[in-house]
Amino acid sequence: MRILFATGPIHGLTLPVIPLIWAARTAGHEVLLATTSRMPDVAAHAGVPVVDVVPGRDIWAELLHGARTEAGPEPAPARPGESSGHVRALEASNPFRTFTLTMTTGTVEAGRSFGADLVVSTSDHAAGLLAAAALGVPAAEVGNRISWSMRDRSFREKQTVFREDDAIRALRAELGVLQRDPDLVARVDPRAPSMGGISRDESDERDGVPWWPMRFVPFNGGATVPDWTWRPPQRPRVCVTFGTVVPATEGAAILDVVVEAVRGLDVEAVVTADEAALAEVGDVPDNVRAVGYLPLTAVLPTCSLSVHHGGSGTAAAPLHHGVPQLVLPVQIDNRIVAERIAERGVGLALDPATARVDTVRSAMRRLLDETAFSAAAAEVAAEMATQPAPAAIVDRIAAAVARR
Repeated sequence: MRILFATGPIHGLTLPVIPLIWAARTAGHEVLLATTSRMPDVAAHAGVPVVDVVPGRDIWAELLHGARTEAGPEPAPARPGESSGHVRALEASNPFRTFTLTMTTGTVEAGRSFGADLVVSTSDHAAGLLAAAALGVPAAEVGNRISWSMRDRSFREKQTVFREDDAIRALRAELGVLQRDPDLVARVDPRAPSMGGISRDESDERDGVPWWPMRFVPFNGGATVPDWTWRPPQRPRVCVTFGTVVPATEGAAILDVVVEAVRGLDVEAVVTADEAALAEVGDVPDNVRAVGYLPLTAVLPTCSLSVHHGGSGTAAAPLHHGVPQLVLPVQIDNRIVAERIAERGVGLALDPATARVDTVRSAMRRLLDETAFSAAAAEVAAEMATQPAPAAIVDRIAAAVARR
C-alpha cells in the first residue's frame, strides 16, 4: 500500500508522527510525507521520504515574523494553482488556517503523483484530511498531542481552529469537496488513558468512526549523543528546554529566570537551547550544562525533572520516561498542556508572566522532594507502555483499508 502522511510545518506537529511512518515503512508499505518549511530537511534526516508541498516559501518563518512584529506574516506570491485570495486571507493569529490555505493544493498534487492509496493525517492538519477527500482515498486521523484530541467534547465545543470560513469553503469548492469529508477508517489517540486517552480494551466509536489507542513513542530528532548522558548523575539531573518556537517569538527571558533558579539548587541542569537563546542569558552558574540541541530522549532517562514551556511533544517525552515536570506555558496550547500535567499530578505549572526566581526554585524543590509527583509520573509511563505500538496500529489500519 502507498501511504501519504501529512503534517503541519512545525517540529511539534511533525516529529510525533515519525515513529508511525517508520512503522509503516518497515511493514513493507511505500510511504511519503507531505509537509513544508523546515520539516522536509528534518524528516529527510530522520530517514523519511518527504516532499515539500509549498516549495520556495517558509510559511512557518513568515508566521514567526508576523508574531514578532504583530503585523501579520510577510506577503508572498501564491504558488501555481493556489488562489492568491486564499493566501491574502490568512491571519497570523490562526496558523492552522494558514496551513490549510497554503498546503492543501500541494498535498493533493503530491498524493496524486505518488498514487496514494491512503492518507494518514494528524488531527490538527485539515490540509491532509481535505487531500484525502479530494483524492477519493481512505484516511486515518492521528492525534499528535497529549493535551487534547477531537475525542474531547469540551475541546470540540470551544475550539475555533478548524471552523470554516469563506476562504476555506472556496478552497473546498476548488477541490470539488465542498460537501464531501474524508472517508475515515479510524482515529488514533496516543494519550495515556488517565490523561484522556483510550485504554487498549476500550471500544469507542463516534460518527461511525472507531477510535484506537496507540503508544506514544517519543522522537525529537537525531544527534551524536555524548556519553555523559548515559552515566548516572552524581546529583539530580534536570532537563531544561523551551523548544524552538518560544525563543523565536518570546526571547530568552523565562529561560534566564529558570537558569538563575537552578543556581540555588543542588542539581545538575542540562539546558538544551540554541546559541542565540543562550547568548541572551546572563551569567550561567556552574551547575548548568549548556548543550545546544540535544534530543530529549537522550537525556530524559537519567533525569529527575523536566522544565519546559508546555509543547505537546516536549511534555509527552517526560511522560514516556516517567519524569515529573514543571511547565511554564507561553501560548494557548501550552496552557492546555500545563493544565493536563497539573491535573494528573505529574507536575506543576507556573505562569511565566509572573514567575520569579524564588517561585520557580520553590516549585522545582517540591517536584524533586515530594515523591507523589514521581509516583504519578511512573503510573502514566506504565499506562503508556501497555498501549499498542505504532507497528500494531499500521497493521490495523491496513486491515481496515483492505476490508473497504
